Amino acid sequence: MKKIYKHLLLFAIASMAITGCEKDENMQPEGQWDLIAPTITLPAADQSIILDQETPNETITFSWEPAISTAGYAITYAVVIDTLGSTNFDTPIFEVASSNSGSSTSAVVSFAEIDEALSVSGYTANESTPLTWAVKSMSLSKTAYTSQTIDITRFEDEVIPTRLYISGTATENANNLSEAIQLKRLNNSEGNPSNIHEVYTSLTAGNSFKFYSENTLPAHQYGGSDGELVKSGLPITATENGVYRITVNLDDNTYSLLKIDYWSMVGQPINGGWGGDEPLSYQGNSIWSATIELVDVGGFLFRANGDWSYLLKSIVGAPSSLIMESQAADQGVEFEDIQSTQLGTFLVTLDLSANGYTYTIEEDTSTPPTPLTTPDQLYLFVNGNMIEELAKDGDTFTNSAYLALQVGDVVSLNTASDGSGDTFTSTMSIGSTTSPDAALVSEGATLTAGLGDIVVDRDQAYGFTINFANANFQWKYYNLFLFHWDEINQGWDNRNEFLMTYVHPNSFTLTETLSANYDMKFFSPWDNDFGSESPSELSGTITNGGGSNIRNISTDGTYTITTMISDDYATGTYEFVAQ
Repeated sequence: MKKIYKHLLLFAIASMAITGCEKDENMQPEGQWDLIAPTITLPAADQSIILDQETPNETITFSWEPAISTAGYAITYAVVIDTLGSTNFDTPIFEVASSNSGSSTSAVVSFAEIDEALSVSGYTANESTPLTWAVKSMSLSKTAYTSQTIDITRFEDEVIPTRLYISGTATENANNLSEAIQLKRLNNSEGNPSNIHEVYTSLTAGNSFKFYSENTLPAHQYGGSDGELVKSGLPITATENGVYRITVNLDDNTYSLLKIDYWSMVGQPINGGWGGDEPLSYQGNSIWSATIELVDVGGFLFRANGDWSYLLKSIVGAPSSLIMESQAADQGVEFEDIQSTQLGTFLVTLDLSANGYTYTIEEDTSTPPTPLTTPDQLYLFVNGNMIEELAKDGDTFTNSAYLALQVGDVVSLNTASDGSGDTFTSTMSIGSTTSPDAALVSEGATLTAGLGDIVVDRDQAYGFTINFANANFQWKYYNLFLFHWDEINQGWDNRNEFLMTYVHPNSFTLTETLSANYDMKFFSPWDNDFGSESPSELSGTITNGGGSNIRNISTDGTYTITTMISDDYATGTYEFVAQ
């Protein structure tokens, strides 16, 4: 066996040597042979071609005489189209292999394929464009081109993508196009897809973003500025940090940004009912959530920025799916208040990603606060001074009136009027919130036994609710708005809502340009509604739930308005001073 194996091995080595010698004799060193470029036969030089939108499947034939390899090596071909005058075709506008996997001396390309490529590259629809096209010949490591000019007129109408993504240094995807954030395509009134897309996402000031038709290149790209969308335009710069609803309309090439300071849950199930407001925190990826105590059953909705113009409600027939009330008619759907039957502490999640606007209410699996033993009395101290004994109702204590506090004040709770009893505290600062300008602002935190000051972060008049059953310390305050509307011509729905600035103690002020003969009232929509006892006067008394619309401006101009509100929000005074 060993002798036979030896002969076979020697024979194999000899055969390899002979084969190697034959191959070396036939091979020519790289660079010692030439690749001669082909000769173009179709289309003719400088030929003008109009792409007919009505026949997108019609084709253009590109053909040529074969290229020549002086060493007889195989040759493959591709057709490339690039900007006029190009000689380097490494990154062409369009490239396609010739027929028969690149071995044929012709290529057939449809009108639609060329129009799409030119559109992606930013060439204008229905315009004649001179371009350079070439036959790309390839053999081993050698490449040769033969080129000439061609004039192509694109389809009359621009290509409108069916998908849009947002990407850039200002976005949540960190400028990684493969992870670009998709926009939701909205429907029209017939329920069919429209050319309007929107996305809820955060932007970083000073950085930029663009819209893409795909999350890979090549793709249609859109930039612009000042609300005008420009195809292949410069990136759009974000001017302010925040979360936005970004809307893109490809029918009129516009975009708009609505800053979303917060979404909140409003309605019967929450503390304060329809006058309450439970803000949700932004989690990223178009999702908001918060742990909320549901104290009642019934209807609710989601509201943006404390503004009743931006309401998310349930789609009739699809109760977990949501629609912006103001957009429902344009999208051909009916809506209703969202319904809840749960009681207790739940995790409420609002998902506004492109997959569909939905919400969930799930049991909060986090460890609940340990209930505290409810004391018989509880006293409120500010800066070491006892202010009042809080009113007790079961396990809950509240203050009798809204307490005007300033930044830096320190609040403490004690079971004895002289501060010698048991103390309770909370880690939350009073007035610290992500939604300071809502009509009713309220935040809660865990109440614990022990020493610890509760610091005030915002000048305002506060109401307090201390619940020992769920170990919760809750504060709230109201903002005041001047509603200003032309009842005769524009009507109530076109009102201006001017946010007034709180001034310690219990006062609100505003300097604003006002129109003559407009109706006005002071609101914390919709808990407080102040009308005047002398509505034609520049100063007077206002009553919550009473009085008349104020109409005291006879000349257009800028006015400073000041109100002083009682600590129970029942009455107040006002004054208008022309500037």
